[in-house]
Amino acid sequence: MKYALVTGASRGIGRAVAVKLAQDGYNILINFQSNVEAANETLELVRQEGQDGELLKFDVSSKEEVNEVLGTWVEEHTEDVIEVLVNNAGFRKDAVFLFMEDEEWDSVLDVNLKGFNYVTRSVLKGMLTQKFGRVINIVSLSGIKGMPGQTNYSAAKAGVIGATKALAQEVGRRKVTVNAVAPGFIKTEMTEDLDEKQLKSLIPAKRFGEASEVAAAVGFLASKDASYITGEVLSINGGLYT
Repeated sequence: MKYALVTGASRGIGRAVAVKLAQDGYNILINFQSNVEAANETLELVRQEGQDGELLKFDVSSKEEVNEVLGTWVEEHTEDVIEVLVNNAGFRKDAVFLFMEDEEWDSVLDVNLKGFNYVTRSVLKGMLTQKFGRVINIVSLSGIKGMPGQTNYSAAKAGVIGATKALAQEVGRRKVTVNAVAPGFIKTEMTEDLDEKQLKSLIPAKRFGEASEVAAAVGFLASKDASYITGEVLSINGGLYT
């Protein structure tokens, strides 16, 4: 049975990606950290697409939790395969760098970088054994352009971009691709605190993007049609470049 694992899939971009991959024929492993009600809503949407799924509750930045929950799932499902991994879990804690607390720096880097490390290593061996796999990392315009007030977030996402390019070169010969998708301003809970009216004036498309538009790109990169694309960062930002 083919599975796609989406971290941070209880809402926003993660939920949209889970639904898109269900439409493409995958059963979905829905990772979440705390909001079980929202995770169940994602599961119901997956089932409405004719696929099934499971909830996996763990903190991606905790090696112990990843090993206990995801590692155990992999060990117990020897006949199943996780073909697609979408490292989507992440969050912002914005502050001017001079006044940024250590916790604001550490927590953002932990979820994005440690999360990529622990989760990807847990599923990569299976992909290499099967000689097929898709690792898709959700990064950000912030990791390419850099954004004031987001030194921590920009550093974290830039780190994942570098890891994407490096890992792609390690696993390409085993037919495993590693790519990143870099959204700009997308309408989700994560951008609710931003001044959309003001920011839209900076975007050539004159609007915020939709989570479904990001999910469509992820769906393509997860497909066999994208077999010769690896180590790439696809920007989805309405034309808002550096």
